[in-house]
Amino acid sequence: MKTLIPEMKKVWKKDHSPPSFREAVEGAKTLVEKILEELPPAYSAAISAQGFSLDSPIQNLNLHLMSMSLQIPGPPVLKPFSDSFTLETCVSRMLAGVQLHQNLLAVLSGRLAGLEELKADVRDLLAHIMKLKEAALMEGGALEQNRGSDLDARLTDSYTVQVAAHTVLTQLRSFCHDLTRSFRALATYRLL
Repeated sequence: MKTLIPEMKKVWKKDHSPPSFREAVEGAKTLVEKILEELPPAYSAAISAQGFSLDSPIQNLNLHLMSMSLQIPGPPVLKPFSDSFTLETCVSRMLAGVQLHQNLLAVLSGRLAGLEELKADVRDLLAHIMKLKEAALMEGGALEQNRGSDLDARLTDSYTVQVAAHTVLTQLRSFCHDLTRSFRALATYRLL
């Protein structure tokens, strides 16, 4: 079954992906799974404040308002492929979301212990998604390097650092689940 993805002049066919594209997808998917496994121990090592949990959203209004006041940007939304959500759009949003989390983790790891391995794996994931982009013959765009760096100025005390870490790590987990769904969809198509 052939499907033309608009705006791309590329044809995708179910199953038989070219090896480099398929390997890039599988490598990135494996790293996302590793990040999801690392999140609970990293969260436990970094978060010491009472009442925070990786498994539950922000539970009280004050914590929610404080999280909002930190102005931590959210990752771009990932959706299933469609006429308006092409492969290029998907991969660009993957890159933007991973770059965002890499930048946010860089800020937080300067203030909290236990995030270095997670930060390194997010960096490696960014490299794998770049390989995926190259394997799909997509034109490169410059990655935004500074998103998230202004967070450091808003982290005025240890409690705001804890709130920021909670927000970033729960957001990263949610984004990783979205990435997993997107990689499953990518694994079933190939560029002809």
